[in-house]
Amino acid sequence: MTPERKDETPDELENGVLTTGSIDTAGIGLIGGSTAQVDVDLPSLTADEDDLLTEEELLAEADDLLVDRSSNPVDTVDAELVVDPGTGPQPISRREAHHLGDHDAKHAVERVHTRTADVPLQSRRLGELEGGRESSDLLTADRLLDPAHVVRPEPEGGWQHFVYSVTGHRVNLGDGKRARARKELDRRIAAPLGGGAKFVPILSRKGGVGKTTVSTLLGMALADARDDRVIAIDANPDRGTLADRIGRVSGKTVRDLVRVRGEVVGFNDLSSIVARDETRLDVLASDADPRVSEAFNDRDYHDVASVAAHYYSIVLTDTGTGIVHSVMEATLQLADVLVVVAGLSVDEARLASETLTWLETNGYEDQVRNAVVVLNTARPGTPLVRASELEAHFGTRVRTVVRMPYDPHLAAGSAVSFRDLQPATRQAARELAATVVEGLRILASA
Repeated sequence: MTPERKDETPDELENGVLTTGSIDTAGIGLIGGSTAQVDVDLPSLTADEDDLLTEEELLAEADDLLVDRSSNPVDTVDAELVVDPGTGPQPISRREAHHLGDHDAKHAVERVHTRTADVPLQSRRLGELEGGRESSDLLTADRLLDPAHVVRPEPEGGWQHFVYSVTGHRVNLGDGKRARARKELDRRIAAPLGGGAKFVPILSRKGGVGKTTVSTLLGMALADARDDRVIAIDANPDRGTLADRIGRVSGKTVRDLVRVRGEVVGFNDLSSIVARDETRLDVLASDADPRVSEAFNDRDYHDVASVAAHYYSIVLTDTGTGIVHSVMEATLQLADVLVVVAGLSVDEARLASETLTWLETNGYEDQVRNAVVVLNTARPGTPLVRASELEAHFGTRVRTVVRMPYDPHLAAGSAVSFRDLQPATRQAARELAATVVEGLRILASA
């Protein structure tokens, strides 16, 4: 029998703490004695009552519950300590359990907080980190693909295509000289243009020299080779005929666009007003009534130009012959590259040269130096004037001079089909388009 304990505290009696003297432990095997089952009702403590316990009382209570190790020696066994992350130290009393619960809850809240990076995150290029490392931009097809295993496209040209066919596609001599020149011209016309829309007016102070025809050919050559949109606006106040040179009509004019410009919110709204030909050139016609056309002023042109600049990369303007008209003034204010059309006669050539002089003396000398003069052959047969002399004269005043040969398809005055033009005419139109694009690129890089 274990002797009775004399140092029981009132707290132990009040809380129902059992002593070893009243427990039969014979069946346990560790402490002699007999076993007994005792039902004890533990009074619950409120938070305020639990706080009345002092630290000394709590330690004394823990000492009473421990078994004296000196009276019951336990054989020591070498074991490997395994920590179960799911279990922690068990609380000795309900007060400790309450304290540990608050502690765990506090740290659980701390653990869910997002960890803040020590340094701010930012995007950097590979070259800014280490100079010796390569970026993905260097993995080009020219670098990675073996030329011996790359299938070259079928060559263009009579002799080149013949050799390619008879050798079973094993010998590819490449494109012929003419095909290479055509592709190079395509590349020049399709060169990208930075910035906003570019305005190119076509000027002539004399009627009948082919100003509208040149406007049509230039627009078709640009639209046929480029991926962006090109539009030609007929701003002639004297009943222009630009819309008659394409095969399709929309029935709308610049006056309709001025009237509904505030309602145009997308390209579909604008496409119902313009007419488009087979080369994807869009044309905005002038009004058929000369009295209404004359009412088209500089403010109206600015309104039309602002809408066109929102949806097109290149805006061509077929102007009238009146150089002091208000529409002409608005056109010149927006001009990036000028195209001046001259006929192959003495008076037509002289009038074109005088036009350049008027532009230079009225504040457009930079545009004149970057301008293009087109020597248009509007009549069949050999011209009476020497075109080479005209080319030499205008070459001293503008950047480039282009000759446009006579074409019966154009002389008819009806709708123009770019595919039905004579090869020399189509080539001249494409050369003009390439020259205009180069002028726009020079202006952008200046």
